[in-house]
Amino acid sequence: MYRIAVLGDYDSIYGFATLGLDTFPVTDPSEAAKKLHQLASQEYAVVYITEGLAAQIGHEVEKYREQVRPAVILIPGVSGNTGMGIESVRKSVEQAVGSDILFSENK
Repeated sequence: MYRIAVLGDYDSIYGFATLGLDTFPVTDPSEAAKKLHQLASQEYAVVYITEGLAAQIGHEVEKYREQVRPAVILIPGVSGNTGMGIESVRKSVEQAVGSDILFSENK
């Protein structure tokens, strides 16, 4: 059975453990990249990662954009929302649909 992991600083992710998700508190970028690769090679179908940590290891996160599994989803941390998560979802939808569905000439 596939599992779900949450990667980021402790304060941002500890609550996810109460939902039954596997949490991995990491702040060091090199350690985070190693942990992401390790989770991807195991039975994790979804890996949530805080936006702040994803910004530090963006090149590693991008490696999984084209892959089916795991889905790497950015979430806000305790420091707030940077908009990276929404932008990532927008790019994925644009890639799947073939156009930017949020585009508006009224912007």
